[in-house]
Amino acid sequence: MKNSCIKLFTRTLGLFLVSALLLISACTKKTAELGSEENPVKLHFVPSVDAKVIEENSKAFKEYLEKNTPYKYAITIPQSYVAVVEAFGTKRADVAAFNTFGYILAHDKYGAEARMTVLRHGLATYQSQFIVKEGSAIKTLEDLAGKKVAFVEPASTSGYLLPLKTLKEKGIVLKETVFAGKHDNVVSMVYQGQVDAGATFYSPPFKNENGVMQMEDARRLVLTQYPDVETKVRILSLSESITNDPVVFRKEMPEEMKVKIVDTMMAFVATKEGQAAFKAIYGITEIKRATDADYDVARAMLKSAGASAEELLTRKK
Repeated sequence: MKNSCIKLFTRTLGLFLVSALLLISACTKKTAELGSEENPVKLHFVPSVDAKVIEENSKAFKEYLEKNTPYKYAITIPQSYVAVVEAFGTKRADVAAFNTFGYILAHDKYGAEARMTVLRHGLATYQSQFIVKEGSAIKTLEDLAGKKVAFVEPASTSGYLLPLKTLKEKGIVLKETVFAGKHDNVVSMVYQGQVDAGATFYSPPFKNENGVMQMEDARRLVLTQYPDVETKVRILSLSESITNDPVVFRKEMPEEMKVKIVDTMMAFVATKEGQAAFKAIYGITEIKRATDADYDVARAMLKSAGASAEELLTRKK
């Protein structure tokens, strides 16, 4: 009986030690190297158009990156700018293409770095616009007083912050503010008469390869649903210019990795396939190198609008 107890104790102790060693091994196991199959570089594309459009066009982007760099990639389409900001803080985002305000917030909170700025037909800046339905009695910005206006979301630079600055400077008080979530939703709401006006991004029209002037502002996002949107929805006014959206990198990423990815992204956008993919997603035709200093003007805009990054992060829609 005594020997049986000793054997049972020894066996139990052995199993306990093995389990403990396995647990310790699991806890001390190092995270797979960034860029490996087990830990791919995580790319985030915040949707300014339908997520399906981004998903379809990002496939070519991923294939090109994996062919021309030694890394593996995983592409994510988050629901909001704020989600990407917080992903930088938890290392669930390594690279992201998102808006100017989101970048400033990610930089302030987590040290994220702007390494590239997008260009649209040679321009490194953009504006916001107020739009109204054709035939509306609203003829000037002052006419927006007491009206229902649609914006994108509180963290959107062109879809809220720039328009908000304009309204504050002119002392215009709205009756109701609606957040539509995306630029195309704002245009649709104006087109359908659900709101009196809306605020979205503006990029000037350009002459295409056929010599025809082509619309580039947010109204182009709904051309499939509303082919007559250019005549049915008009631009009321434009804001001051601000630096285009950045491509942002997590601070802790190895410098060599950042350089390779930047070089490869720029090379991809220089190809016909790359330009087509990025144009479908963000209306981008080129990318140039950038630094954090390129967004000092945007910081000054935030200050003049009386909004801080932290306030906008927690602001409810």
